[in-house]
Amino acid sequence: MNMMAGAVPLSLTVNGEEVARMVASRTTLADFLRTDLELTATHVGCEMGACGACLVLLDGVPVHSCLVFAVQAQGQSVETVEGLVASGALAPLQQAFHERNALQCGFCTPGMLVNAHALIARGGVPDREEIRDAISGNYCRCTGYEAIVDAIEVAARKANGEGAE
Repeated sequence: MNMMAGAVPLSLTVNGEEVARMVASRTTLADFLRTDLELTATHVGCEMGACGACLVLLDGVPVHSCLVFAVQAQGQSVETVEGLVASGALAPLQQAFHERNALQCGFCTPGMLVNAHALIARGGVPDREEIRDAISGNYCRCTGYEAIVDAIEVAARKANGEGAE
């Protein structure tokens, strides 16, 4: 990005790579990821933090990247769904989503996967109510959520060495 009025330096780690850019102070993290870094799996839906399509991990915690300014991530680590896929971290979740038919249009999927990954990474096997609570900030207009809850439960069981059913 060229120097612009109101631009500030930004250094952070995105998907394990150090990134340094000049950004406008008003640029959201979602826009920075999508436009500057071309990581377009971070979707922008409501731009109010209600739909969950823009979820990324900021130092391991799911955040709505549409509500965070890029400069607020200074010095921190951001993981997008692209990075989690590339590292293999999402393979069990992706498989479970496929097997349980928890995908339809796919718009909510990146945010849903990021959120589910964070839930499973906490350890243990969450019950169905905990899963529903964890994904309550992710809107899905297609599935009715049951297949998504099933997929997350299956992936959590596998991650903890339990049977899939």
